[in-house]
Amino acid sequence: MLNVEQLHQYYGGSHILRGLTFQARVGEVTCLLGRNGVGKTTLLRCLMGLLPAREGQVSWEGRVITGHKPHQRVQAGIAYVPQGREIFPRLSVEENLLMGLSRFPARQARAVPAFIYELFPVLEQMKHRRGGDLSGGQQQQLAIGRALASQPRLLILDEPTEGIQPSVIKEIGGVIKQLAARGDMAIVLVEQFYDFAAELADQYLVMARGEIVSQGRGVDMERDGVRGLVAI
Repeated sequence: MLNVEQLHQYYGGSHILRGLTFQARVGEVTCLLGRNGVGKTTLLRCLMGLLPAREGQVSWEGRVITGHKPHQRVQAGIAYVPQGREIFPRLSVEENLLMGLSRFPARQARAVPAFIYELFPVLEQMKHRRGGDLSGGQQQQLAIGRALASQPRLLILDEPTEGIQPSVIKEIGGVIKQLAARGDMAIVLVEQFYDFAAELADQYLVMARGEIVSQGRGVDMERDGVRGLVAI
């Protein structure tokens, strides 16, 4: 389980994250919603160690990781798909996926795991093409596949539906459901697309001005008025 307690972060004199406290359980999708600029991406960067938390504590599977570097968090079983995908455009699809195996010994990092291609068949079809030649939706699938190649127990996704076509959004949603149904992974999903989040969420969190202002079970999102809280 991911446990976040009283997390604070600042940019200069601006207080961006204000005492965030929540849990994300293995076997569940925790959806984080909120309007632009409320601190969602900053939170994810803190969870991954890309930004050091100014105050508070982050624990994963009972171990405090607040001061750990990103590579240490990867070794602990955490994977991050950033907003904008950040694939390697000059590398082939296969080479991009092999980068996700970097936490394993060399003998285990020679071939893309078959389950990646089972989840995203288009990546196998295009494995010899450069990542930069793929469509936006295909690049998003590649970014998720690369993260999954590390066989994480915690998968962090930052707006995976941004700028991609509806058919691929549906495919990505189906993959997230499959991963959650396995029961061996916690998924933290930042999302602007309310309907996508509502379909996937076991737990929801709504942020405003750096704070969690509403939280509950995914099945209660409509009753709790979450759509109105995140409407732009």
